[in-house]
Formats: sequence, C-alpha cells, structure tokens
Amino acid sequence: MRARTRRNRPTRAVGVVATLMVAALTGVAANQMTATATPARAIRPAPAPSVDPARTPSATPSNTPSNSPSNTAPPAAARAGLAAGRALAAQVTVDGVLSHLRAFQQIADGNEGTRASGVGRGYTRSADYVAGHLETAGYRVTRQKFEFPYFEEVRPATFRRTAPTAHPYRATTDFQILSYSGSGTVEARVRPVDVALRPPRASTSGCESADFAGFRRGEIALVQRGSCDFSVKARHAVAAGAAGLIIFNQGDGTSRERLDAFGGTLQEPFRIPAIGVSYAVGAELAASPSRSVRIVTETLSETRTTENVLAELPAERAGRTVMVGAHLDSVPAGPGINDNGSGSAGVLEVALRYAELARTAGPPNTLRFAWWGGEEAGLLGSQHYVDSLTSAQRERIALYLNFDMIASPNYELGVYDGDRGPAGSGAIEKFFQHFLAEHGQKSSVSEFTGRSDYGPFIAKGIGIPAGGMDTGAEGIKPKSAVAKFGGVPGVAYDPCYHQACDGLGAVNDKDRRDDYRRLVRAYGSRLVGNVNVVPLDLISDAIATAVGRYAHDVSDVVGNPTPAP
Repeated sequence: MRARTRRNRPTRAVGVVATLMVAALTGVAANQMTATATPARAIRPAPAPSVDPARTPSATPSNTPSNSPSNTAPPAAARAGLAAGRALAAQVTVDGVLSHLRAFQQIADGNEGTRASGVGRGYTRSADYVAGHLETAGYRVTRQKFEFPYFEEVRPATFRRTAPTAHPYRATTDFQILSYSGSGTVEARVRPVDVALRPPRASTSGCESADFAGFRRGEIALVQRGSCDFSVKARHAVAAGAAGLIIFNQGDGTSRERLDAFGGTLQEPFRIPAIGVSYAVGAELAASPSRSVRIVTETLSETRTTENVLAELPAERAGRTVMVGAHLDSVPAGPGINDNGSGSAGVLEVALRYAELARTAGPPNTLRFAWWGGEEAGLLGSQHYVDSLTSAQRERIALYLNFDMIASPNYELGVYDGDRGPAGSGAIEKFFQHFLAEHGQKSSVSEFTGRSDYGPFIAKGIGIPAGGMDTGAEGIKPKSAVAKFGGVPGVAYDPCYHQACDGLGAVNDKDRRDDYRRLVRAYGSRLVGNVNVVPLDLISDAIATAVGRYAHDVSDVVGNPTPAP
C-alpha cells in the first residue's frame, strides 16, 4: 500500500517457513492451521444459501449504469460466471499462494532484504519470477518499463527545537521525513503560515502564494495539512524563500490518522529539508512567540527505471477487458511480504489456474492481469499504465480489481467503498460483500480515496469502475473490529507495515515483540511470520470467484457488455 512514510534502508530480513496444511475454514474462531510435512489443500466451507452475488444490484441508484434497464445481470451469463468462479476458486490453494510468498522472501533475502523498485535487483527478480510463471502458463507477457523519480533517506533525519528552550523530537512518533525532501542542515526561526488551531481546523494553509505574505527568506515554513497536495505547499514555500518546510497534521478530528506524525510524498524532488509532524508538535510551534528549530536530513533523489508486468492469454475475445492487479514492489525498508507480496501472490496463483480453465471454457471477456511497479513511490506504475492508454483502450476496460495487503496478521476483511467511486463500482463492492457473507464472514468498508493502484483508474476524467479487498495497514484495530473478525484490540492490523519485519520469519523486532506475542496467542499457527493465512486463503478465493464471474459477464457493472466499436 502506498507509503505514508519513508523509512531507512533495512537490515537483512531472513525468513524460513514450514510447509503448511489448512484445516476447515468455517469462521474466524474456528479457523485452524497446523504444520505438516505434506502440504494439503485448504478445506473451505460450503457456500451458504444466500443472495447470489452474480445477480446482486448495485449499492445505490447513483452507481446503476445509466444504459442498463436493470442492474440485474442476465441469468444465463450470471450463472455461467458464478459457476466458473467457483470452479476456479476450487483450484486455487493457499499452499500455491504461499509458494510464491516464499519465492518473494528468498528474492528479498538475496537483495539486501528488499524488493523495492529501483533498489538493487530485488524488484527486477520479482518481476522475472512472475513473468516466467506466466509465460510457462501460456500468457502473452508485456514488461512495461518507465522512468521514475527515486527517493531514499540515506541517514535518519533529526529534528529538535532550539529556542525558546531546547527539546529533541522523536523520529516516527513526533516527525517523519517526506519523500523527495532535500538534503541539508537548517536552523532557523519557524514562521506559521495561515494555520487554523481552533476547531473545526479547516485548513488551506500554504495552498496559495498569498498565504506567504510577510514571510522572510531563510525562515522555516510551518504549514498545516489539508485542502491541497503537499507538493503545492512545498512549491509555494520554496518560492517564498523558505529554508525548510514543516507540515503538521490537520487535527480535524479525533482519529490518530488526523493527529499523529505522518510521512508522505512531495511527488517531485525539492531542495529544502521537509518533514511531517504531529498536530501536537505543530500546534506547539505555532503557539510559541519565539520558536526556532534545527532540521538535519540526508537524502538521495535521482531518476531510475522500473517496470510493470502485464499478462493476458493470446486468444482474442469479443467482449470487454477485465483487469486484475496488485503492486509488486515493497518499500526499501523490507521484503514486503504482506505489503504487497500477498496481493501479488494471490493474483498470480489465480492467473495461473485461470489459464488452465480458460483453455476449455472460452469466456467472452479478456482478462488482463497486472503487477505494478513503483506503487510505494506514489502509484507510479499504475499511473504510467493509465496515462499510456488511448481513449479507445480505456473504453474497452470494463472494470479494475485491486488487491493490496490481503494477509495482515491482525486482519479485517475490508471491501473498497464503491459508493464513492465511478458508476458501477458499487456493484463490485456488493459482489465482494456477498462473497464474504456466503462464506460466513462479515466485512468492513475500506477507504476508496486513491491510496492504492485503483486510484489512477477511478480518477476524474478516467472513471473506470473499480473495487477489491484489503485487510488493514497501520491503523489500530478497535474492539468493534475484534467483535467482527477476532484478533487483538489496540494492536495495528499490520504492526510490521513498511518495516523490515514484514516477512515470513518470526518477528523479533523489540518494538513489536509484545504485539506479536499477543497475536500468536490469538491466532497460533495461522500466523506465518507477518502473514495470516486465514484472510490470505479466503481473499485468494474471492479473487478467483470474481475473475470467473467477470470473465463471463460485466453487465451489472457497465450495463452494456459490448465494447464500443
């Protein structure tokens, strides 16, 4: 999942995982996994006699395709798609998915512990692995290369108040570096720029050049998060002569997301040091009549090359194109086995099994599978792909399904909030909600704000329907989610999110050891390092079921299943 923070280069993560056998998956509390010398396929619950997801209407009238008299799929196509999806899911095993995760771990182990785009050979070898399996299965594979602005924090940044009294701030807790921050040491007076400290704290701080009226060259700009991209705030700060930039969280609510220190991206290299700090630190600096700080950063920004991997079967189909994707890259800090080896492995295993069934089934729609590069640097691979499409190629794409982090250790079962997406996205959301219901599971609503690779597809001016699932990232799991999914309250969905410990080995990180002891007590052998095999297995089946369904029929999403001439 796209980085909100940029970490230091990792220490090498080593992971060894036993061969596993999954027993009956009849509910969160009943799911069990034990190690065995001989892997066996997971036994899954029989579908409950509930609503048929293939004939489920869209979530709201606003998501009903305008060119369809009804958002009920044609019965014959719907039945064929649902049968194909269930047949495909029956061929997808958690052991198959885990075999790909083991390969990704081995690749990271041999490449300084990472599979990040532009860092060593880890990403390229991950792409080699995926492309090789797809070509063997009969796919026509395209490796779409593109240049991107690479950023690395060479040494940990430091940040301290120097006046009116000295005080050191803590990395991660109080501040985080912003991607594409410049390098340097700056010590200067802090100047607040149009900040809003009184509730509701609606902020346009730094979004207009006029906000910097009276700003003195050489000062450090203190701006508040909100209303415009960080890059806009940074450009205005540089134009005003700022020697450094501090963006503090908006504080417009009670959630940690709106209060805590945060990372993020400036989207392009800047020459001045730039950090994101918590609302508390920002408010403290803004309220002080005489405040000076010292910021030290050492970073690297340069142009590097990475690639997307795209695959489809060679037979031409008369229908629409259905895309299914996951980002293949990790952050530089670690191997990225949950984020997003899990989504990449799930999509890969489904694609390999789909090739076997499609030879005889001959569905009308084209399936195009995608593994994106540069996601952690800002959705760069998926954005490059969408930008490269002609208008006719965009029109042919009926929908895009995205899977990012599908094995979080303290998981939830999140479905993207299609009601907030282009028309037809609500029908996809309903499909996954009913899939989970048929398997005796509840679901939660995942934000659909462009944080992962669906973003370029649903963007204004593109408007391709999209959907998918995830299992949670850095957010803290509340008791209400524990009541629905089990697990441990007060612990992050993925405590190793964007860390070196996001691997298949035992988590011994001293800062997270207690969290993982609690998680092991809750899940036992269902945890394989930082991967929970319960959602990994279930969502891999969801991917398969959706692939079979939409390979045959997309009319509930787009209305007219026939592509424009």
